[in-house]
Amino acid sequence: MAACHSVNPARWRQVLAGVCDAFAGRFGRVEPRRSAAAFVTGLLADIEVKTCWQLAEQAGHARPDAMQRLLYRAVWDADAVRDDVRTVIVDRFGDPDAVLVVDETGDLKKGVHTVGVQRQYTGTAGRIENAQVGVFCGYASRHGHTLIDRRVYLPVSWTDDRDRCQAAGVPDGVAFATKSELAAEMITGALDAGVPAGWAAADEAYGNSSVFRAHLRQHQLGYVLAVSRSHLVPLDGGKVKIRADRIAAELPAPAWQRRSAGAGSKGPRFYDWAWLDEVTTDADPDDGGNHSLLIRRNTTTGELAFYRCWTPQPATLAQLVRVAGIRWTVEESFQAAKGQVGLDQHQVRRWDSWHRFTTLALAALAVLAICAADATDDEPADTGLIKLTVNEVRRLINACIIHPLSNLAHRLRWSQWRRQHQARARQAHYTRRLNLELQP
Repeated sequence: MAACHSVNPARWRQVLAGVCDAFAGRFGRVEPRRSAAAFVTGLLADIEVKTCWQLAEQAGHARPDAMQRLLYRAVWDADAVRDDVRTVIVDRFGDPDAVLVVDETGDLKKGVHTVGVQRQYTGTAGRIENAQVGVFCGYASRHGHTLIDRRVYLPVSWTDDRDRCQAAGVPDGVAFATKSELAAEMITGALDAGVPAGWAAADEAYGNSSVFRAHLRQHQLGYVLAVSRSHLVPLDGGKVKIRADRIAAELPAPAWQRRSAGAGSKGPRFYDWAWLDEVTTDADPDDGGNHSLLIRRNTTTGELAFYRCWTPQPATLAQLVRVAGIRWTVEESFQAAKGQVGLDQHQVRRWDSWHRFTTLALAALAVLAICAADATDDEPADTGLIKLTVNEVRRLINACIIHPLSNLAHRLRWSQWRRQHQARARQAHYTRRLNLELQP
């Protein structure tokens, strides 16, 4: 019986309602307001693919029109809803020592019309593919972690083609921005909104940018940013710059200390760490902060990782190691967002639709993150069980709260609708192809 104390369907129902109620006032009409709540609930549901068709069927709608209208034509501000969801997250997870973690993730796509899509490198595939890339900001504290903001990345091939942008609904004022610039925008937005945070963390795609690092220092935000092994580290007051891997190779054995970067699925994540606090900045030598280089060595393979660090006040090695270890939370959030709430399953092409779908997916992810955190707080000691994960929470939410519609007539109507729609689409494709072939 004690093992079930953390399973609290009544509390989870309150969390789901609370997240949806937080942004309910952003809709001027009751129909899109109800559709948005049903959309978030559907993203949590145990359905095969999280598209408008499946979400509408799950919600009991006769057709997908309401869900499609919510993403395309309904009047509501996705950024305002994002702000409301972020407020709910901060109310539950807020901590002045929290870490803002930025990273990107890609979704493989076909065709050329989906906003931001082109052949580009994505870590999702580990190679260059036709893909759409989004840059995200996560929030991680001792209370929990999840994603709080998003930006779609527009390559130069898009921003230089205004007709293409116009066709995808990209606002005229949107110009090219690097991924690190998008990350800086999200961090600035969070801090300006009063989100409590003391640190930023990111991988080397962001850490190698001196402009990004300077931006964080301007906000007096401490950082632990991964950099490449070839990164030039300024030493001796900036008079010399030495490659990070060369510095590591010349360190004596006593310079390394074994510490845990936090608990992982297989226990504490122990690495050997070396810390050089004689580093200077390569951009603003009078910033008054504390620059350092942190080096991590895998205890089994000897693989090295390097971090540029800065703090407005003196920090300890333990603090920097903690922040470096927290960066993995954004990867966990990506995995949960895609595997549990369908972040990568949208079938939308336009700018507004991407932001709307993604925002509602972040709302669904927030529900899971908060429910998992509540379950951890309520869990008795020594149950012999691992803590409830967001994956398990979603399974239990489906078992206890979201009851799938089993009405046979409803299922048959949807089966007929899908087949009819697909037949019309096929005929339209055949006609279009025939017309193209007949053109001189």
